Amino acid sequence: MASSTSSAQQETARRLVTEHGTTFAADAEIRLKDTPSPLWELLVLSLLLSTRISSDIAVATARELTRAGWTTLEHLRDSTWQERVDALGRGGYRRYDESTATRLDDAAALLLDRWHGDLRALRDEADGEPSRIASLLQEFTGIGPTGADIFLREVQAVWPGVRPYADALVLRGARLAHLPEDADGLAGLVEGDDLSSLCAALVRVARDPELLQEG
Repeated sequence: MASSTSSAQQETARRLVTEHGTTFAADAEIRLKDTPSPLWELLVLSLLLSTRISSDIAVATARELTRAGWTTLEHLRDSTWQERVDALGRGGYRRYDESTATRLDDAAALLLDRWHGDLRALRDEADGEPSRIASLLQEFTGIGPTGADIFLREVQAVWPGVRPYADALVLRGARLAHLPEDADGLAGLVEGDDLSSLCAALVRVARDPELLQEG
């Protein structure tokens, strides 16, 4: 019976990854790699996703910032506050455009001053420990526990030392999908960096359980 259950869970996991496993980073057209620029883009995306605004708007806004050329913190710091406000507005981020325009510059300044513009230095300061990484991420104004969770569950695709990582929202989706309700158990259902895609799918399931009825 245990083997049958495991097989069924693996099939469920494969289907979820295939049908709903697009990460926020991929949706925002971020080519995630373990290099400073895409890690900065993921930090910005996590900040945008941290406010009380729809994920679709946050992702669309991240794409707009990319179109503006702010894929590095240096490029963003070369922009004016008004240029950032305008770009955020074009992305649909109007309720928080002015405060976020300031927070983006503050984030770039903190990353540059404390970690020399490289989030890998933040990871190293935390000795690769997810809880310590999460704590350091929350030193960026606008990133709280939710934003730190988003960053960690996505960055585990390129930071193997963080894996397996699954936050409370992922585990809620896992419970609904009758999958293991722990990070190690979920990691056992997929190959390595596919765990971030499975987590993305389970977040969608947690928000919309009817996805489980599809297919």
